[in-house]
Amino acid sequence: MGKNYEAPEIDTPLEYRFGVDTLVSTENDTIGWWTLIQDKVLDSLIVVALENNQDVKVAMQRIVEAEKLYRIQKVNTRPQFGYDGNYTYGNYGGFVLPNGASDNYYVGASLNWEIDLWGKNKRLSEAANANYLGTIYGLRAVQISLISEVTAAYVQLLENKASLVVAQETLASRDSSMIIMEARYKQGTIPELDLNQAQIQQAIAESSVPIYKRGIALSENLLSVLIGANPRSYLTGLALENQIKPPVIPAGIPSDLLKRRPDLLRAEQDIVAQNAQVGAAIANRFPTISITGAGGIASQALSATNTGGAAEAWNIGAGLTGPLFQWGRNKRQVEVEKARLEASIQEYERSAIVAFREVEDALASIQFYEEERIAREKHTRAAVNAEYLSKQRYDRGVTSYLEYLEQQRQAFDAELNLVKVQSNILTSYIQLYKALGGGWITPQEQQDAQGNN
Repeated sequence: MGKNYEAPEIDTPLEYRFGVDTLVSTENDTIGWWTLIQDKVLDSLIVVALENNQDVKVAMQRIVEAEKLYRIQKVNTRPQFGYDGNYTYGNYGGFVLPNGASDNYYVGASLNWEIDLWGKNKRLSEAANANYLGTIYGLRAVQISLISEVTAAYVQLLENKASLVVAQETLASRDSSMIIMEARYKQGTIPELDLNQAQIQQAIAESSVPIYKRGIALSENLLSVLIGANPRSYLTGLALENQIKPPVIPAGIPSDLLKRRPDLLRAEQDIVAQNAQVGAAIANRFPTISITGAGGIASQALSATNTGGAAEAWNIGAGLTGPLFQWGRNKRQVEVEKARLEASIQEYERSAIVAFREVEDALASIQFYEEERIAREKHTRAAVNAEYLSKQRYDRGVTSYLEYLEQQRQAFDAELNLVKVQSNILTSYIQLYKALGGGWITPQEQQDAQGNN
């Protein structure tokens, strides 16, 4: 009963806005994507996370649960065999028994088989199987999300450490300047205002150090939770500026995303399961036909011959049960299941739209952050050089200390902004990995793989 599952039609864009050629996501690359960064510390953290993370363990148990439920439902389509037996000892009024009492017993086997004429059990098995597949995709989604979170937390840790280095180096420079400025002030060669301005810049640099130390601690705490460990400090591998970015990613075919993202695949299995539930609800409005039978050995103590001993006993029959007048309950249940099916379809379509947007966001971020990085590098080089030249001019008395302080501030900000954009680029690659539902291969890699087959 009911319609067989048909995949919903999704209005997919023809191409991504921020890419060229063809991007092919591949399930095989999903778990190993982070190795493209080539950071051994990150590699080890992700391996530990996949083994110890509680969310992964819960998802694995959901698979076990769903598989058992599927197996339970599947056997409902088959004949059910059982056994029974009883023994009684006593006297019954109206009977004259040689020993004043009788032993009665029965031992036998039973059969009960519900003929799935309307396909109810078949549909319920389809639903259970879809739920089982959904938990497998659910585990995959948890793993992908976990890898993304661990990598993002690690990049955040690298960013905080890189920013701390900038802050500490700046503070060391400010401390050195303060020694000189205090000596000059005592000598009367500079006004108190210049000394106060130097003290302000020193305090600003000093106050930024604990900010990044706090960021490091929070990033380490997050990493600990993700890998299923107690909070601790972590040594890192390559510095942020030396991290190897994955290869430039071309655009892809948006429709491929529907076949790769585990959250979309799971949402589709929800539709499959609910479609089967509709069929089961329809079938439930029709009669149930069952075949029953039993056979065994029974005592003859109460038989007409009263000979004692045992004799074979058996029976076989068929039963028909069905709803007659349910006040529309079964009909309403069909409507309920259909409403749930429509909701599942709408949820799938919404998830697909969100997935397309997430890929677009990541591709756009990579493109524009790369453009920003180039500008930030130019800005940083110019700002650092301007700070050096301004210091030389101030020492020669050509310019005011205020100008030198402004160049110091700009150089400090430029270096921190460069660290931030480097972190944003790596984070955008992580977001793209997650949005694609796993890893990817370039067209050349796909062509090479096909050539090897």
